[in-house]
Amino acid sequence: MSNHPDEPHDAGVSGRLNWLRAGVLGANDGIVSTAGLVVGVAGATTATGPILTAGIAGLVAGAVSMALGEYVSVSSQRDTERALLEKERGELAEFPEQEFEELTGLYRAKGLSEATARQVARELTEKDAFAAHADAELRIDPDELTNPWQAAGASAVAFTTGSVLPLVAILLPPPGARVPVTFVVVVAALAATGYLSARLGGARAGRAVLRLVLGGAAAMAVTYGIGALVGTAVG
Repeated sequence: MSNHPDEPHDAGVSGRLNWLRAGVLGANDGIVSTAGLVVGVAGATTATGPILTAGIAGLVAGAVSMALGEYVSVSSQRDTERALLEKERGELAEFPEQEFEELTGLYRAKGLSEATARQVARELTEKDAFAAHADAELRIDPDELTNPWQAAGASAVAFTTGSVLPLVAILLPPPGARVPVTFVVVVAALAATGYLSARLGGARAGRAVLRLVLGGAAAMAVTYGIGALVGTAVG
């Protein structure tokens, strides 16, 4: 039994943590981009209609963009993984002895003795040569290739979840309090997502929180200033 039961040694746990971290970062993108957009419009007008329209348009456009980008990226990664696996399968069928020596060398490079590395390679080859090479040589699990649709959906949901917060925050208060309330709500949300992402990544929370809070505050300040200038010029 492990002496550290809380450590995520299982590869599936590591994968889930990566997905969760990506979800947190996607939500953070939704918070910052939508907050900047609606605060900028609020700097130009106090009318609810334009703010709501801009917020919803930004939410939908951002979610679609995030999903499409994630789909294309993960599809490319999946295609590469499949090509590498097919190449490895062909080499195993055509050059089994050379591939066995290559596997032995990989384990020898990890620090095993020649005899032990050869024994490990032999036992793994007898069990499943393809899986052994995919793991040791390619670092790919053939049964758990990345899913582009899943990645796209998760990205869209995360972005949408983050976007809803500033959108609600700027619509509920009276016109005079919209920007201050949104600023406070967004800063608090960014602090929370920064803390969570740091915890998931095993990093110090203070620095991550500070980066996100300062970046989000700066984005809102700049967009509000631009909105106010444009609104004044147009008015």
